[in-house]
Amino acid sequence: MSIKEKLYNKCIEFIDNRLLIIQNTILEIQESLLSETKSSAGDKHETGRAMLQLEREKTGNQLAEINKMRAVLNRVQVDKSATVVALGSLVYTNQLNYFIAVSAGKLEVNGQSFYAISSISPIGKLLLGKSINDMVVFNGKNILIQKIE
Repeated sequence: MSIKEKLYNKCIEFIDNRLLIIQNTILEIQESLLSETKSSAGDKHETGRAMLQLEREKTGNQLAEINKMRAVLNRVQVDKSATVVALGSLVYTNQLNYFIAVSAGKLEVNGQSFYAISSISPIGKLLLGKSINDMVVFNGKNILIQKIE
């Protein structure tokens, strides 16, 4: 299995874990709403329900974000290599190594560190379309692209 495939699988795992947490939170909120309905009436009751509704809305937004991430990840082709940075590229630089896919943070594969980043993140936008030996400046640092897979 290639490094790119391993990183892709770690991104899937990251999304699945986030999805599980969000689904559990939604279940807890629904259970709390049901128990709030059965409890006493009054201002305290209404405030509690309003807070739970806000939480439900927030987790709904998180769920939508996870679905967007999954859709982006589904477009990544791990068996494809390019000469310019694109979605699915492994980018080796003089600073850090990047996997252009979804924002999943630092991932370790074969003793190497990679940062799974979104193509719409600030660094992702700078790297997209660049080639080997191109230089980008990010946070005041010169980043030289050394290799693209």
